Amino acid sequence: MSSISDYLADDHQRCDRFFADAEAQVADGAWDKAAAGFQTFHAAIERHLSMEEELLFPTFEQATGMMGGPTDVMRMEHEQMRALFGSMAGAVAAHDGDSYLGDAETLLILMQQHNAKEEQILYPMFDQVLGAQSSELIDQLEHR
Repeated sequence: MSSISDYLADDHQRCDRFFADAEAQVADGAWDKAAAGFQTFHAAIERHLSMEEELLFPTFEQATGMMGGPTDVMRMEHEQMRALFGSMAGAVAAHDGDSYLGDAETLLILMQQHNAKEEQILYPMFDQVLGAQSSELIDQLEHR
């Protein structure tokens, strides 16, 4: 049985690979591949964010009664990322590599900091509080 932490950290790595692939395609000026690569990354990261926002955060908040805490900070950071996704999508459509790569650099720093907080602080809290439900929760995550 995998822990919630392991499942989500593995998904971070999967999203990171898609991010790096899209960035490389933009840097190469391979715009058709870049568009497809960005679409793949964007779909994967949105799936990850929705798993947290729609299932894990509410389940954790309900179990702990903890409102306005770490999950709110993560939601705020998700919105910052989404603003960059929109800008990056526009850059791909315009074949604007400089804008895309600038946004990608900002996003990379944001994601690294965000993922570290989740993996070192929040996800272990999920395991501690929701560990007894981990199999059921991971099964629900798998089917999103």
